[in-house]
Amino acid sequence: MDVTNFCFSKDNELEDLGGGVSRRMAVYADNAMVVEVHFEEGAVGAVHSHPHEQISYVVSGAFEFQIGDETKIVRAGDTTYKQPNIPHGAKCLEKGMLLDFFTPHREDFVK
Repeated sequence: MDVTNFCFSKDNELEDLGGGVSRRMAVYADNAMVVEVHFEEGAVGAVHSHPHEQISYVVSGAFEFQIGDETKIVRAGDTTYKQPNIPHGAKCLEKGMLLDFFTPHREDFVK
């Protein structure tokens, strides 16, 4: 994989995932990845799990996050952490954007 020190939003298209959710790859290398995830109000990120560690920083909006057995509302400036293989999902309460950080990078997101 080629490593680049600068990644520009204009070089990565916003991918429509359906249901009011879209994402844009920000940057990735073998051990890390950052992805923008945009949500329309009412959009749902279905409960799922994966072997990656994930941190989600709320750039804008409000979300009801379920992580394991806990459910909490997070807003702009808040952060969540998902350890590997923990079930998690979110519902967007106010249109917004998350920055998702993964380690290692998600092969299934790379085209």
